Amino acid sequence: MKKTLNEIRQHLMTGVSHMIPFVVAGGVLIAFSIMLSGVKAGSGADVTNPILENLLNLGVAGFTMMVPVLAGYIAYSIADRPGLAPGMIGGYLAGQIGAGFLGGIIAGIIAGFIANWIKGWSVPEILRPIMPIFVIPLLSTIIVGSLLQYVVGVPISNFMAGLTGWLKAMSDGSQIVFGIILGAMIAFDMGGPINKTAFLFGAGLIEQGVYTVMGPIAVAICIPPLAMALATTLAPNKYTSQERQAGKGAFFMGLIGITEGAIPFAAADPIRVIPSIVTGSAIGGAIAAVSGVGDHAPHGGPIVLPVVDNRLMFIVAVVVGVLVSALMVNMLKKEVTDEVPEVEAEEDELDLEFDLD
Repeated sequence: MKKTLNEIRQHLMTGVSHMIPFVVAGGVLIAFSIMLSGVKAGSGADVTNPILENLLNLGVAGFTMMVPVLAGYIAYSIADRPGLAPGMIGGYLAGQIGAGFLGGIIAGIIAGFIANWIKGWSVPEILRPIMPIFVIPLLSTIIVGSLLQYVVGVPISNFMAGLTGWLKAMSDGSQIVFGIILGAMIAFDMGGPINKTAFLFGAGLIEQGVYTVMGPIAVAICIPPLAMALATTLAPNKYTSQERQAGKGAFFMGLIGITEGAIPFAAADPIRVIPSIVTGSAIGGAIAAVSGVGDHAPHGGPIVLPVVDNRLMFIVAVVVGVLVSALMVNMLKKEVTDEVPEVEAEEDELDLEFDLD
């Protein structure tokens, strides 16, 4: 069992190591473009300058590639080159159906194991040359795509609708509990279905003149990336060199309210990171809810301070949440004993000699 878990962790780390440049490049470009443009009450980010708009589009492109690259290289780690196409396509589809990075991880693992399984088929000698470049990617992609579309996609849609109804019912109860729920949902999957349900619920209420729901959400949005940036600074020996670099990018993403800045850490070590950031965001959300923090823009992070009600408690809620998450994750994590090896040069060279081994 331990060997299997270590193997899965290695596959995850391979995906994460290739994903980090996309997260950092995309996130920082988005952060700078919005930071230099600001946000407007009721409409959120207001990027109108052509140059900044171009930077924003480049950043969005980088973020769009994030989950496909994660899934693709998880599958690559499991099945080598034949797993890359089905993994990336599965990751892209996971993003399209709103499954987030957790859906991408599932897609990558499924694609990798399916491709590896097909590689083990006994086929006639005449078919062997086309197996890695045609048969395996094609069959794997069809299977993974079908599973995501029909087995994962429909339940996610129904789940989000159910969550929205539940949030409406909870909004009339205790504000502390409601703030905890909103904060935990935002941090749990960072752009996935649970995060989106809470965010869209709060953004929708802004149009009705209710700002105290978006307030706790705006606080919770920035806590995961800021917490991981602080955690990598406080205990650098518990993170790989790539994660330490990602922590610097996460800081800027946190300032601008991009929760996805914490995804590389959560994908690499979900058991320790996700509970930590959920706890901090839940506490931050509770403080903001009890204090009546309101946010007039469908956005989060310190950048929305100009359109926030009760700014002091907004800052207090963020600081407390960040400290809780950073300290908790560093207490749970162990020192890094080995770094993920870089992909060897010969693996990147174009090689026309394919085999099934």
